[in-house]
Amino acid sequence: MANFDKELDARGLNCPLPILRTKKALNDLTGGQTLRVVATDPGAIKDFQAFAKQTGNELVESGEANGEFTFVLRKKA
Repeated sequence: MANFDKELDARGLNCPLPILRTKKALNDLTGGQTLRVVATDPGAIKDFQAFAKQTGNELVESGEANGEFTFVLRKKA
């Protein structure tokens, strides 16, 4: 698991809340820092891929275990 600067717990939230909270959390980070997000919404996989593409932030890592999805995003510089 990659190291991260901040963690966001988006478990139990449905689209579009995990993305909205992620956007807000990324605003608090400086370029190059990483945010780890934990979500339970299966739609989050597509959402985070699209979000990374649209915003230019890098989706460093994504995974799934026990019905939880984890994403590590690196804020663009």
